[in-house]
Amino acid sequence: MTDKKATLTINHGDGTRDNVDLPLLEGTLGPDVINVGSLTGKGYFTYDPGFTSTASCESKITFIDGDKGILLHRGYPIEQLAEHSDYLETCYLLLYGELPDSTQKDEFFTTVRHHTMVHEQIRTFFNGFRRDAHPMAIMCGVVGALSAFYHDSTDISDPHHRTVAAYRLIAKMPTIAAMSYKFSIGQPFMYPDNSLDYAANFLHMMFGNPCESSKISPTIARAMDRIFLLHADHEQNASTSTVRLAGSSQANPFACIAAGIAALWGPSHGGANEAVVKMLEEIGSVDRINEFVARAKDKNDSFRLMGFGHRVYKNFDPRAKVMKQAADEVLAELGIEDEMLEIAKRLEEIALGDDYFIEKKLYPNVDFYSGIILKALGIPTSMFTVIFAVGRTVGWIAHWNEMISGSYRIGRPRQLYTGYSNRDFTPMDQR
Repeated sequence: MTDKKATLTINHGDGTRDNVDLPLLEGTLGPDVINVGSLTGKGYFTYDPGFTSTASCESKITFIDGDKGILLHRGYPIEQLAEHSDYLETCYLLLYGELPDSTQKDEFFTTVRHHTMVHEQIRTFFNGFRRDAHPMAIMCGVVGALSAFYHDSTDISDPHHRTVAAYRLIAKMPTIAAMSYKFSIGQPFMYPDNSLDYAANFLHMMFGNPCESSKISPTIARAMDRIFLLHADHEQNASTSTVRLAGSSQANPFACIAAGIAALWGPSHGGANEAVVKMLEEIGSVDRINEFVARAKDKNDSFRLMGFGHRVYKNFDPRAKVMKQAADEVLAELGIEDEMLEIAKRLEEIALGDDYFIEKKLYPNVDFYSGIILKALGIPTSMFTVIFAVGRTVGWIAHWNEMISGSYRIGRPRQLYTGYSNRDFTPMDQR
């Protein structure tokens, strides 16, 4: 915070004007922010559709510089976390602000493992859904219903309740996600195996069956862990902002996370890697790649290459390099010969070498590579956003807890009203 200020000059059109001084706030990183909170008292408020130029909160969790391709969690570059850390350690960092020592890490991992089971009545809760229900629809319903099962962690004013809710959500989301998948294909639910690490346990619940012991490849488990880690948080995106807005009403944490899942379900947010696979299916053959690349370059053609470029990152997505390495490792491990994966690899080569893509900075992003990995693992596209939700849960919780732990006000955006002015009711016989 500094004594800097910005001055807003308002011309009234009659030759008079008002000058309004507004405080200018400094963050640790990033541009200065104009505090417009005092404008309402002077009869004005700002208009910013989508809040793309508005800081809705103060946060210490994640910083993004899209122009420079920087993503920091609590100050640590995402590339370093992906190389040297794992998902649960990153969860600890996001929740508590510091990397754990060995004792803290063991305690955290052990506690999360002890919360992986869900209440047994939740198993019967699934029977209320149709078998062909979208897994994200099931996730919204089941996660929202957790508050009906875990009454001892819904008091948001109690720090212990908030901690227990955080652990439960991080631990149970993979279990609920896997149950959603198993339900959709008519297979029995798999109980968690707490001898496995977080990602391997998820794969065990997804692909295991009660008749055989699960065999989880370390390479595949590591790739899944990286998918979770690279999606753990991404600052004030649509779903995180939704969680904060729901939380500002003092709703319980399970309801807030369910709201985040609903926002993530939108194809403009969490469906990007699913869109990549649909694009590969549309291309259909390696022989047609040049045709679709030409269409992508044609400004009069509505076709877009999905998984290239990013709304936030104007240079490159710092998560993409790590995810590319994981994709290469998975494909080498599985030795899959698949037409769509061949299309994806050829598109990658073109994007990294074609002047058109280089000049427009349309590099393959994290969704491109995660879509390839999930497709290679045999995970249906309907589950892609569910897996995104599993990874993002800790980010939602961290932001929710940061808000609840500090000072906050219930969210109440304003509007620019463009409807009718005041008019009298018209009786039926006069309409």
